[in-house]
Amino acid sequence: MLIWSQGKLDGYEVWTGSTGVMELVMVPELGSRVISLRNCRTGREWLTQPAGKLEANEYASSFGDRDGSGWDEMFPTINTCRYPAFPWKGTELPDHGEVWSIPWAVHCEQEQLHCSVQGIRMPYQLRKRYSFPREDCLRIDYEVCNPSQFPFSFLWAAHPLFQIEEGMEMMVPEELTEMIVSYSAQGRLGITGDVLKWPQPLEERVDIRLDRTGSRHEQSAEKYYFAGELPEGKVSLYDPRTEEGIRLMFPPEKVPYLSVWANYGGYQGQYHLAIEPATGLLDDLSYAMGHQAAAEVPAGGTYTWYLEICWI
Repeated sequence: MLIWSQGKLDGYEVWTGSTGVMELVMVPELGSRVISLRNCRTGREWLTQPAGKLEANEYASSFGDRDGSGWDEMFPTINTCRYPAFPWKGTELPDHGEVWSIPWAVHCEQEQLHCSVQGIRMPYQLRKRYSFPREDCLRIDYEVCNPSQFPFSFLWAAHPLFQIEEGMEMMVPEELTEMIVSYSAQGRLGITGDVLKWPQPLEERVDIRLDRTGSRHEQSAEKYYFAGELPEGKVSLYDPRTEEGIRLMFPPEKVPYLSVWANYGGYQGQYHLAIEPATGLLDDLSYAMGHQAAAEVPAGGTYTWYLEICWI
């Protein structure tokens, strides 16, 4: 059975992988952005769709210029920052990292799609390999290669912007009871670094419950991390109305953090939810390194992890 096929969309090369149960569409030239993740049995599209034609973003441009659709790779930081350690101390890393705005090399081999990209300001290579271990499950194997003579720290996060409806349920390991605010529009949840309870962060606002998606008219937008390292690498999003769900699984010893971007109309009027497994804490690589909460690739070494996405 042919799993991967090559085509064109809006002038860009696209690769489509399909098992008949799950279908993924990826655009190598646009930072290997995934523009579609569809349940073929139900017809449900899980990723927020582009507002118009596909368009490239210049290297080091603002991620806010993107249209709030699809799934990008965040690497080696999320927030703009300067690398704090020798020999790259002071090197500025752009908004949402380097790799989302530059082309990736892609080739297909034995029912797997291999993707790779070279760092611009840092000497790394990021690779990923898409495969389908089951008809209803996508697996992405990641590898960071560091050819330099010095350790290299990084923050990676998946950034899938899921299409949502009000009242969908987010399920995380029951041990997770606290969250750290990274961003909150109009300070609804406080300021960066505030530690609050999950899933009801404010005693005086019982209407705010973060494990349920809010209304598109809510006009809120928040980014938060669960406090501490994860006991288990598993998180799910479930729609009780249609009884459909999606589950993300990953190795907590390699990807020890989990963040959520919940945008219910409060940022650029967009409505979506991103569930983001991450190798570092609180969006800023320099902050993560300062708090011993960033992944590190040894000199001449590699760092590997995976992400599996399955229907439930």
